[in-house]
Amino acid sequence: MAAMVRNPLYEALQQAVRTVGSMIEQIDADVDRPCRMFRSGKVWTGPAAKQFDAQLAQFSSQARASGQAIMDELRQALSRTPTEVPEEEAALIRRKYGLA
Repeated sequence: MAAMVRNPLYEALQQAVRTVGSMIEQIDADVDRPCRMFRSGKVWTGPAAKQFDAQLAQFSSQARASGQAIMDELRQALSRTPTEVPEEEAALIRRKYGLA
């Protein structure tokens, strides 16, 4: 029976979840900040400002939804990936994906 070892793909996906999750949190914060400033009423007012606010809200929502979709996809891939594989398979995975 082949010895089981940690799956390098599982570990790479875990790292991707951490890295991308952190980046998405930063993007959310960076998008939220100007939205809040704009809605304070101290930046710009009037009909054109209302139209711009609606567009800004739409783009903000799209950015959040895209980030969530990316994280969902990564988490699904992680949940489908075994934590351990035979040594030979781990070596193949490392070569295929260029993992250390």
